[in-house]
Amino acid sequence: MVSDTISVEVAYARPDEQRIIALEVPQGTRVIEAVEKSGILKLFPEIDLEKNKLGIFGKLTKADTVLQPGDRVEIYRQLIADPKEARKKRAAEGKVMKKGAREANARKG
Repeated sequence: MVSDTISVEVAYARPDEQRIIALEVPQGTRVIEAVEKSGILKLFPEIDLEKNKLGIFGKLTKADTVLQPGDRVEIYRQLIADPKEARKKRAAEGKVMKKGAREANARKG
């Protein structure tokens, strides 16, 4: 027998708390509909669907994407820092530290 509903999850995480809410939704349900039905917007009022990006299992998706059985809708927080810039900064700091360490060792010897 073919079911008229599918099981999906809606997930959101912030540094201090994360939630994954399991839902049964009608076949043909869109990402945005699952987010709204999950109640997650009431649990995390900082979510702004105009700004927060949505994904399914780590891949960005559109709000009107039709869900498949077992999909996990993820609501992504906005980044505080650009990951590429953060890596460059860490790399630059590492090079300075290594150079400084060599100079300190040279003075000892």
